[in-house]
This record gives sequence, structure tokens and C-alpha cells, in this order.
Amino acid sequence: MRKANFLTITGAALGVSVLLVAPVVMAQDAERPQLTGTWTNSSLTGLTRPRGVEKLVVTAAEAAEIAASTSIAGLPADEVEAETDSSGEAPPAGSFDFGLRGYNEFWIDPGSTLANVKGEYRTSYVVIPENGQVPRLENPNPDFERKSYGARYVTGVGDASGPEAVPLAERCLLGFGNTSGPGMMGTLYNSTYQFVQTDDYVMILVEMVHDARIIPTFDSAEEARANRRPDVHKQWLGDSVGWYEADTLIVETTNIKPLQMSESSIPITAEGKIIERFSRFADDEIFYQFTVEDANLYSQSWTAELSFRPMQERMYEYACHEGNYALPGILAGARRQEVMEEFGSD
Repeated sequence: MRKANFLTITGAALGVSVLLVAPVVMAQDAERPQLTGTWTNSSLTGLTRPRGVEKLVVTAAEAAEIAASTSIAGLPADEVEAETDSSGEAPPAGSFDFGLRGYNEFWIDPGSTLANVKGEYRTSYVVIPENGQVPRLENPNPDFERKSYGARYVTGVGDASGPEAVPLAERCLLGFGNTSGPGMMGTLYNSTYQFVQTDDYVMILVEMVHDARIIPTFDSAEEARANRRPDVHKQWLGDSVGWYEADTLIVETTNIKPLQMSESSIPITAEGKIIERFSRFADDEIFYQFTVEDANLYSQSWTAELSFRPMQERMYEYACHEGNYALPGILAGARRQEVMEEFGSD
């Protein structure tokens, strides 16, 4: 089952699902890749190769074995369906039910197999370097700040001084897990995309939070780069421009909003860029590749590959803001705690 709304890690349901109409996938029939359609990149493959797995490409049997042992939402595969405490009392901080388990099986839909790319089962999206790991620098640019919110989900302790202190996904500003890109990857649920291609633009609508990437396309890389927006415009999802080379759409993105990059699994600094390539490997497969270049954060440029497959279903409304009870609850609880600390519980 595909999740049609946002469920925060606190367990608050966020909205009602409404079916949206989307075009069917168009078959490849020209040198310019036909991308229009509804697609998914869901799989159990992650950005980097799991510990103890050396090969990028594995057999179907090996893929099934790895998939069966793949953790989901941080939980071991054999614990995903485990029962949680339904007493109505808040579980103690750090317990299995507290933060560690924000979902039950009903809500998650990450896929059931490893990513199948050009007929091969892959154990990581990263293909360069060959070890399947992101080549992060040990001492990256000190001006770059990367935020991690993992501890708050396990302990319940976190900055709740205002809405700006809460992660972007909980504020319904961006999807989590880098689902929106650039560097679009499948995540825990709602890994669905609508591509709309015209003569001058490619629009990619991401089901989670309905982030929309509107990418102008030009006749050449030189023309595309000459038509970038001013650097002062630091946008969500960055400044993306595209052009076609033979049967491939190339999209180059720079100047991504620093706040987005601080929580991204594919961060770049102001000097970095992400280059995406879209081509049709088959009528039922878009081959997708992205390369990350930023000497401030990485010891070398690195490349990831995955595929988009046709969706037989439609896009759903992702009613995040409309049902986001978690955010006012977090802020109200923090204000109540401040009052109690100042004036006592009475």
C-alpha cells in the first residue's frame, strides 16, 4: 500500500488522500528521451553499499537474501510487523515504541526488492567510487553545517524554541530522504513522480509534499548556463537548467538553498553542483544517473545510478500541512514545559 499522506515520526497522521489524474507513461519513439508519465523509484537499495556486501551487482537469489535482511525505517526486517504498546500511555524515552518506531507496517511502502537497473540487481546507488561509498572528506569545509535530528526521535529531547527549530520534513516544507532531489532517491513511502515534458521545459512533480521541479531546457550547455538565475536567488531544489545530448536529458543544478543542504543526504556547498542524466533504457525504464561535484565536502566527484519504473496507479494528494498536528503539539508542549519550570506544576 502506498502512503498517501505524511505521518511524522511522532505518529501524527497528516491529512486526507485525494486521487489526482496523471498521464500514462509514453513509449520511447524519438532520439529525445520521452519522459512524460507517472513513475516510481522505490526499492530497498540505499545510497551506499551495506556493510559486508562487496559487489555492486548480485544475482536474483542474492538480491532476495539481502532484501530479506534489509532494515526498514531503522528497524530490523523481522521487527517491522512487531506489535507496539497500545495502552495509551506515553512509552519511556529510548524504548522500542518511542521514536525508534514511528510507524507500523500499514504506513510503509519502500519497495520489496533491490533496485533493478538495466536488468541488474544493485546493492547501492553509488557506482563511483567502486566501493559504493560516498567519499566524504574527514575535515570538510568548516563553514558548512549539517544538522542531524536522529537523537530527538529516540530521546524526545530537541530544540522546540520555534517552528524553525524543527526539521524541514516535519514542517511540511520538503520531503525527507532526498526524495525531491536533485539526486532523487526512493524513500520510506510515496516514491512516486509525475514527469511532464514540453519543448522548452521538463516538470517533475514529486508526490511527497508535492515539490515541483520546473527545469527549463536549452539548445546547449553553454546556453543553459548563460540563462541561470542570479546567485542571490537561493531556491528550494536549486537552480536547475537542462539540455539534450543525443538521447539523454542532462540537468545541472547549482545554488541550492543552504537550509535544504544542511539536512540533505546529498549536500553541496555554494561552489558545488549536481549533474543529472535521464535516458530511456526501455519502454518501461528511465535510466537515471547523478554526479555530485564539490571539493569542499568530497575527496572526489561521485556518481549514483537508479531507475524509474512506470506506475500503474495515479498520483495522490499529499495533505501534509492540512493535518500536521505534530508541529503545534511539539511547540505547545514546549511552552507548557517552560511555564511549569518557571511557575511550578500547580
